Amino acid sequence: MSLSAPAPSPRADIVLVVDDTPESLHFLSKTLEADGIRVLIATSGEAAIELLNHIRPDLILMDAVMPGMGGFEATRAIKGNPATAGIPVIFMTGLTESEHVLAALDAGGVDYVRKPLVVAELIARVRVHMNNARVSESSQAALDASGRHLIALDPVGQLKWWTPYAGTLLSEHFPGWTLAPGALPEDLRGPIARLLAESGGRSVRVELAQSTLELVRVTQLRGEETLVRLNDVNPAAYVARLQGLHGLTLREAEVLLWLSYGKPNRMISEILTISPRTVNKHLEQIFEKLGVETRAAAAALAVRTLTE
Repeated sequence: MSLSAPAPSPRADIVLVVDDTPESLHFLSKTLEADGIRVLIATSGEAAIELLNHIRPDLILMDAVMPGMGGFEATRAIKGNPATAGIPVIFMTGLTESEHVLAALDAGGVDYVRKPLVVAELIARVRVHMNNARVSESSQAALDASGRHLIALDPVGQLKWWTPYAGTLLSEHFPGWTLAPGALPEDLRGPIARLLAESGGRSVRVELAQSTLELVRVTQLRGEETLVRLNDVNPAAYVARLQGLHGLTLREAEVLLWLSYGKPNRMISEILTISPRTVNKHLEQIFEKLGVETRAAAAALAVRTLTE
C-alpha cells in the first residue's frame, strides 16, 4: 500500500485591524478569529504602513479617527503605493455625517461599517470584499501572463491598475512621471479623455519623441473601469526583430506586427496597401513558420518576442 503526502492546508485569510482602542482590538480579534480569519494588529496609521512593508493581508479594517496619522490619510498612502493599492480597505467609524462616509470612500475605502459593530454584518462584508479582491487579482494576473500592454482607467481617466508590460512601457516613454495609481502623464490626459468620450472612437494616437503610442479602447469592466491597450508603434525596429528571430520575409513580419496590435485583416490590408487576400496568404506562411494554428497564438508569440 502506498501512502500519498497530505495536501497542503490552504492559507488562512489575513485581516489587518488598525485601531487605537484596546477594547475594539480585542473584540475584532476575537470575532474574526472565531470565523477562521488570522488577525494582524496595528494601533496607528504609521504602524499599519510599516507592517505592510513586510506582509500583505487580504483586507484591512481601518478606524477612521486615530491620533497622529488618521485612517483617511493612512488609506490614501496605502492606495498610493502600487504594492498595496489592491488591498481592500473597510472603514470602521462612529461618525454619522454623510461627508465622513464620502471622505472614507474618496480616500480609497471600498466600504464602511458603523460602530457599534454588528458581528454578522461585519463578517459578511469582510468575506464579500476579500472575494471580490481575489476575483479582480485573478483577472489582472491572467492579463499579466498574456504579455499585453494593458491599463485600466476609471470613468474620469485616472489610472487604476496596469500590467507589468504596460508599466514598463509608460516608464520608458515618461521617465519624469511616477508610475502609481492616479493621474496619467500630462501628454496622455487629453487623448485619454477623447478616447473615453462616447464619440471619441476606439483608438487615438499620441506622437512622442521616439515613436507613436496608440491607445486602443478594449472593453469596459463592471461599468466603472475601461481597459485600454497601449501599442508602441515603432514599425521599423519591431519588423526587423520579428523578421530576424522567426525567419519571416519583410512583408510577413509587417503583417505579424499589425496582427499583434489587434488589427483585423481589413485594416492590415489598408495599412500595408495590399489586398485582404494577400494578407490571408501571408498569414498562412506566418502560421507555418511559427508553428501555430490561430491568429491569437501568432499574436501572443509576437508580443512575447517584442517584449523580451
